[in-house]
Amino acid sequence: MMDQVNREALDFALQQGTDHLLSEQADDGYWWGELESNVTMAAEHILLERFLGSYDIERESRIRRYILSLQKEDGSWPIYWDGPGDVSITVEAYFALKLSGEEPSSKQMIRARDWIIQHGGIAKTRIFTKLWLALFGQFEWSGLPVMPPEAILLPPKFPLNIYAFASWARATMVPILLVSTKKPIIEIPKELGISELALKKSDLQKIEFKQGAKLFSWRTLFLSVDRILRLHEKSLWKPLRKKAIKACEEWIIKHQEKDGSWGGIQPPWVYSLIALKCLGYKLDHPVMAKGLDGLLTSFALETKDTFTVQPCLSPVWDTALAITGLREAGVPANDPALERAGKWLLSTEITSLGDWAITTRGIEPGGFPFEFANEQYPDTDDTAEVLIALRLLDLPNKDAPFLRAKRWLRAMQSNNKGWGAFDRDNTRNFVSEIPFCDFGAALDPPTEDVTAHVLEFLALENSPIDKEIIEGAIDFLWETQEEDGAWWGRWGVNYIYGIGAVVPALIASGISPDDTRIKKAISWLENFQNPDGGWGETSITYDDPSKRGLGKSTASQTAWGILAILAADDINSTALTKAVNYLIHTQSEDGQWEEEAFTGTGFPQDFMLKYHMYRNYWPLWALGRYRRLHNNNPIHLPNVSPLN
Repeated sequence: MMDQVNREALDFALQQGTDHLLSEQADDGYWWGELESNVTMAAEHILLERFLGSYDIERESRIRRYILSLQKEDGSWPIYWDGPGDVSITVEAYFALKLSGEEPSSKQMIRARDWIIQHGGIAKTRIFTKLWLALFGQFEWSGLPVMPPEAILLPPKFPLNIYAFASWARATMVPILLVSTKKPIIEIPKELGISELALKKSDLQKIEFKQGAKLFSWRTLFLSVDRILRLHEKSLWKPLRKKAIKACEEWIIKHQEKDGSWGGIQPPWVYSLIALKCLGYKLDHPVMAKGLDGLLTSFALETKDTFTVQPCLSPVWDTALAITGLREAGVPANDPALERAGKWLLSTEITSLGDWAITTRGIEPGGFPFEFANEQYPDTDDTAEVLIALRLLDLPNKDAPFLRAKRWLRAMQSNNKGWGAFDRDNTRNFVSEIPFCDFGAALDPPTEDVTAHVLEFLALENSPIDKEIIEGAIDFLWETQEEDGAWWGRWGVNYIYGIGAVVPALIASGISPDDTRIKKAISWLENFQNPDGGWGETSITYDDPSKRGLGKSTASQTAWGILAILAADDINSTALTKAVNYLIHTQSEDGQWEEEAFTGTGFPQDFMLKYHMYRNYWPLWALGRYRRLHNNNPIHLPNVSPLN
């Protein structure tokens, strides 16, 4: 039904979108958009600098303005835009505001305080929040789960060791082992405390841990172990304590990145700085200085009036997806902007062994990270999308890194034939039952969306030696398809993202568009299409799957729906025509699309993300592919030979 899409309007939208995206390219060749989360980043920065003694009054004032600007009318702060208030986030925001000088009698503080009390107070906060409070004497260290540093000495073959946890959890837990052992307290004036947020005194002293559902369960076992460890902590006999503390210290120092970060993300970064201070490191020590400077520069988002830090940086991801979007929109492979982008991507190749090599031995380093600097943790999702983008470019000297990355991807396939993001076979579910794990994902198991991206790349390459790997990945995706035809989205919101990733991958790998399972997925999209032609889905679906597919239309999610339908060879469907027209008609005059919603996922349920460039390169990608296929041009790749 191309006759129902105004061709001139489509061409104009693509040109406007292309011009705008090209205008956002950095001189070095990359694209990088803001990665927005929630106010815990700002609140915890106030707490961090207060703990370190590095705070600046003027910077704190700007952070306060940022936090207050995002407060909901009911007094709370949410996990994601337009979401419900979250008690942990709201307590951290309240404490940071009070500690940095906000008057408790202000209307904003009264509303926040009332909301917190109405929702259970400090007792209902996560353990990470209670840990922050303990640093300032607002919660008893003895009430937190025991985290002995000796845990770092457990070998990788031992069922419960640091490498059994996801990369992000591991990098956060190692410094927490030190902090929990040292139990530091920064004294603050009593009037700056937050005891008013406790419904009863015991809420500041202990945690009522949720018991296991069965008498014999991992949860019950770990709670029993916690009680034993508490007795051990009171003992003077700790023969391995000194060795363990030294091992944690060395692990932390070894894992610091060039930009001063740890793991390229905020949580391990702040806890590592806190841990090192506990060991006596001064602010002028090179490790501390580099770490703090990185937070205040590369991760900072500041204006004249506000300041916050991002949870992470996404330049490799943004650049790879921008390249594919621009190529689909008609920008030639030899365009200077794309050549610069491709060369920059090649410069980010990982060339050293990281944590992944602990469980995947004998493989030459390869792959690509998410951030500017994250040598320890290349990830399969970024690597797949980078390789897909590089296939679209005629670049000299790409064959060797391309081949290394491809071999690394093969090796990272888990035993269930799917791919996790950072680790292979990171699937020991029982580790999530330790008392400390009440926030975020502790594991990095194979997921539908990551597996789909890797599968799509391998299918495009079509190397004979990948036949068995591809067949296994296809089986994994069929096994994870939900009853209603959708796939769950781990790294994007949510089922729309899953379908948008999986359907193109399956079709690329040779599955017929007439397969009933593909048709079921497309029917799902058609059933949940909004009257305006777009698709939208909110982060609440991670808490309540029954609300899947429901939400105001967004540019990025509409693009994902379009890409799925196009892959299913339904280029004349009514749903597709409506979706394409939605994107054309909602484009702004400057070539962008507006998008307030968070459509990215950090930790399902607990930590959501807004990629500020999703609203631009995904629609460009979808509209460009729609035009290309209607022009009977199914092949848009350079004439390259598959690399083995």
